Amino acid sequence: MDFIFNFIGSIFGYVLWFAFYLFKNYGIAIIIFTLLTRILIFPFSIKQQKSMASNMRFQMKQREIMEKYKNNRQKANEEIQKLMEKENIKPSFGCMPMIAPMIIMFGVLYSVRNPLSNTLHIASEKVSAALNSIAALPGVGTAINSQYGEISIIKYFGSLKNYLVDANGNSLFNPAETEKIDEFSKGFNFLGLDLLATPSECSFQSMMWLIPVLCFLTSVASMLIIQKMNGTKIQGCMIIMIFFMPLFSTWIAYIVPGAVGFYWIVSTVIGFVQSIVLNKFYNAAVIEAKTEAQRIVLRRQQEAEVAYVEVEGYVAPSELMKQIQSDDKRTKSVSKKQKSKKSNSNNSSSYQGRKR
Repeated sequence: MDFIFNFIGSIFGYVLWFAFYLFKNYGIAIIIFTLLTRILIFPFSIKQQKSMASNMRFQMKQREIMEKYKNNRQKANEEIQKLMEKENIKPSFGCMPMIAPMIIMFGVLYSVRNPLSNTLHIASEKVSAALNSIAALPGVGTAINSQYGEISIIKYFGSLKNYLVDANGNSLFNPAETEKIDEFSKGFNFLGLDLLATPSECSFQSMMWLIPVLCFLTSVASMLIIQKMNGTKIQGCMIIMIFFMPLFSTWIAYIVPGAVGFYWIVSTVIGFVQSIVLNKFYNAAVIEAKTEAQRIVLRRQQEAEVAYVEVEGYVAPSELMKQIQSDDKRTKSVSKKQKSKKSNSNNSSSYQGRKR
């Protein structure tokens, strides 16, 4: 899996380096980079939202069927199967819109976590040799997290570049690569925060603790608001999950370089905004209305394509209604005339003349 994520991260690394090249600041580059990748996976997010809305509608109808046929399980299963065919529900398909964005997001994370390989695109052999050289340095190798070794190289590159040599004592990086790494290492200060620093190793005055705290707050707030928008009641195990996952990501953000935690914060905020947009235009009610409208249009098209055959003596409904209305008018007219004659007849028979 590392190969796949590094491959995707290498592709996205070109975008991250281009954003850094424009603004010369890694924090701004991460914001632009995350925004572009979110736009890229937006079609997958739309499919996922539609799938969730369809499943919610299907579950509502499924509960109605289960309630209607609660005493006949076989009949209920048959009706549910028919409903699945009618609604075009495919259990395996529902996972696909979720898998693709997850693979892409891991690739994005790898481009942030491995900046030498995936952002600056330095040969992996040179990067591996540099990591081995650092690991062999007394008092330095044990203090560096091997998973984020590339970030550590960039962070201490000014002090370590003379020690990054091969077996013959030659520098591992050519002059162009050295200049590129030097330039890159100077752009990690964002709003007073050193994104190359690790919060667990920094003092309180450095304000690096803001990164894990913001990571927790943005995660919890976005999850609670999204659950409320979807009308989901938060109870039981869901409460534990809402707080457990952000706490876990907060701990990770506390012990890894700030660049990774900052990326999580930006990704969470942009993802939250994206969820609001999707919920507004692709919620269950909107999907239901669009689906019904499409069915009506399709039914009308099918009716328009039907070839009508004239049958002897057949009267169109519109003509039949006209005939009925005409007959009603004629009947009412005759009835009024009869009543008028009857009234005149009664008046003439009751007249007895005028006495003098």
